[in-house]
Amino acid sequence: MAIWALRLILPSVWLGILGALAFIETPLKFLAPGVTVEIALGIGRLVLTTADLIGVGMLLVITLLSIRPRSDRSIWTVLAALWVVLIVQVAVVRPMLNARTDIVLAGGEAGESQLHTVYIVTSLLLLIGIVVHLVLVARRVPRTV
Repeated sequence: MAIWALRLILPSVWLGILGALAFIETPLKFLAPGVTVEIALGIGRLVLTTADLIGVGMLLVITLLSIRPRSDRSIWTVLAALWVVLIVQVAVVRPMLNARTDIVLAGGEAGESQLHTVYIVTSLLLLIGIVVHLVLVARRVPRTV
């Protein structure tokens, strides 16, 4: 019974963290009075890198909790998609964004880039994937729980 609860609670917590940090905190910090672009970028880098690492940890635990007899192929498909998107975000997009942040923090001009848009898209894909995963898991909760 506790496993089913964790299979629902952990993705829900990750959904909340991702939604709050990526789509609320990140844009709002740039609007705060007195916050410079450099400070906002430094905070954003720290917060979103931490959120990415939390996401990796959460997805690892969610994946481990999904190992069970008669595992559902659709759940594994969604988990695989989540892993692909998260790896792209953490291992490809995040390092490139960090490099651009380094340029700005060093007083340089990073120029135009679509990397923030790519990061937003990967975050949206993660949100959608987590919701789909939650729906699939919720549909399979045993009636005795």
